[in-house]
Amino acid sequence: MFVKDRMNTDPICGSPEMAVTDAQDLMSKNQIHHLPIVDEKQQLIGLITRSAVNSAIPSDVSNFSRFEISYTLSKIKTKSIMVKNVVTIEPDTPIELAASLMASKRIGSLVVVSDNTIVGIITGEDLFNAMTTLLGAMNPGIRITVRQPDDSGVIARLTTAIAEEGGFLTVCVGYPPKNHPDQWVSVCKVKNIKEERLEEIVCDLKNTTILDIRQFQEYS
Repeated sequence: MFVKDRMNTDPICGSPEMAVTDAQDLMSKNQIHHLPIVDEKQQLIGLITRSAVNSAIPSDVSNFSRFEISYTLSKIKTKSIMVKNVVTIEPDTPIELAASLMASKRIGSLVVVSDNTIVGIITGEDLFNAMTTLLGAMNPGIRITVRQPDDSGVIARLTTAIAEEGGFLTVCVGYPPKNHPDQWVSVCKVKNIKEERLEEIVCDLKNTTILDIRQFQEYS
């Protein structure tokens, strides 16, 4: 899965001379939290967020009316509050690298560019939805979590054993468990096999421990 598979390909953009109130209205209307700012050539020059808009409001608003706050914001241009060094990414970047970049930078979105032109935007919500897809959260089946030695061929033996019994793997992902650097945990979603039989064949595998097994029903 790549960024291009999950990004919004038609991002809403603003201009540097746009009033902050207009940017605020645009984000509210489209239910977005990140607004790329482009110049007259549609080149990316900045980004504003709802939190940046909120920060533009005077810190002591107790003596201000709602009209005065709106008036103050209407005089502020987006160019004065936008982030200029925008973190960008290319559409062919693997989705996990996008997630890692957003986590390390502690940001909620990445503007997707190709040849210096905006082609999309991907947000934390998009990555969350991608995770649910990769984990098969919406798919019915038997979800089994096993721990095995982190050795060559152990995952292949697990999946082969399931396949030989007619099981159909719809998901198979893994991760290193905490405090067990020499182990590997695999999470599989299996169809076309009974839970009792799946448990039997996995228990027969050498050095394999079932951590969890349960039925997963389709969510509406």
